[in-house]
Amino acid sequence: MAQKPSIPKGTRDFSPEVMVKRNYIFDTIKSVFKLYGFMPLETPSMENLSTLMGKYGEEGDKLLFKVLNSGDFLSKVDHHHLEEKNSIKLTNKISEKGLRYDLTVPFARYVVQHQNDISFPFKRYQIQPVWRADRPQKGRYREFYQCDVDVVGSNSLINELEIIQIVDKVYKRLNINVVLKINNRKILAGIAEAIGQADKIIDITVAMDKLDKIGIENVNKELAEKGIDHEAIEKLQPIILMEGSNENKLDVIKGILKDSELGMKGVEELQEIFDYLKTVPVDTEVELDLTLARGLNYYTGAIFEVKALDVEIGSITGGGRYDDLTGIFGLKDVSGVGISFGADRIFDVMEQLNLFPEETCVSTQVMFVNFGEKEELYCLPLVNKLRDAGISAEMFPSSVKMKKQMNYANKKHIAYVVMVGETEMNEDKISVKNMTTGEQDLKTIDDFIHILKE
Repeated sequence: MAQKPSIPKGTRDFSPEVMVKRNYIFDTIKSVFKLYGFMPLETPSMENLSTLMGKYGEEGDKLLFKVLNSGDFLSKVDHHHLEEKNSIKLTNKISEKGLRYDLTVPFARYVVQHQNDISFPFKRYQIQPVWRADRPQKGRYREFYQCDVDVVGSNSLINELEIIQIVDKVYKRLNINVVLKINNRKILAGIAEAIGQADKIIDITVAMDKLDKIGIENVNKELAEKGIDHEAIEKLQPIILMEGSNENKLDVIKGILKDSELGMKGVEELQEIFDYLKTVPVDTEVELDLTLARGLNYYTGAIFEVKALDVEIGSITGGGRYDDLTGIFGLKDVSGVGISFGADRIFDVMEQLNLFPEETCVSTQVMFVNFGEKEELYCLPLVNKLRDAGISAEMFPSSVKMKKQMNYANKKHIAYVVMVGETEMNEDKISVKNMTTGEQDLKTIDDFIHILKE
């Protein structure tokens, strides 16, 4: 017996019922992006490894899916490398491409490659799958979609304000209660200076970014393992555990960072963003979280993370300001800021909270029952007339038992079933059954269209 086919761990098939819901998320997010003047962009699934490597930190590099070179890729590899069995060295010889890890680095590559063809500031949104060789678990997949929105070529913090507004509007439209956490990488660098560990900024931010997942004790343990001394870790505790309003936190951190020029610059940037929010307030709670680090090396300014309040799940949206990203591809002094919506986690939240509108599950509004060849010929023009009026309609393709046709309509959540027999044809009418109420009426096709349109 043939083995039952399967798919790789961390990937999923999406049924039509699921795709209708996913498209609802994508369409909602797109509609908000467009309100703020962003245009669509797509980049290849594969990028050159030279584009991807070194952009996500050491941990990110380990999670890149590498693609083997085409053809006889081992023929050009030195025998010594094969005998050495060093997977890292060997991979460099047999793989030149990789699946994209996120959409931001490919976007930066695109901007540099097409810099003479685009106008700055350049505002784009991108909705495509990305791949990470992570351990699959609840809410974490190896293949998943990101919905990114970025603007490059502008230093203005109005862009950060718009990112916050976009988050607010998207989640209001999706009816998800969230908190948006904000911090600044310059503040984190200033904290590292203040505790005498400026050269350990990467280790500190990577550890602090795990606070919600592993707790304060394990964060401190990881800091110690990275060579950060006990005194510096003790100085970090009141900062990690700081509470109060955003204004209070800013006042306290100003005192701690008063001797750090870079840290104070971060405080000023956050203060400006909060001042903007007073002019165009949002309903979403915006919380200054000094432990928020976002573990990607390319962030240099404001950083964002969004968490759902009613479901235990990780971050569902995140992003930040990156001043040097295009510089690694040779285009200096082009600042950008962006944020990524995790469509898969948003889907999980909406499923768990039953937030999808009922109409998102409906693909067909009207189904015509098939009673036979004569009825088919009569109904086909009527089906077409409904479609011309913008109403989704179909006719069951064969004249099988009525029970089978009605089961089909029920499974597809079809609202109306139309039945046409000898009587209806003689009167030039249709018999319409409302599948929700069970009511059945005789109508003309024009009257039925008018009712559906209303």
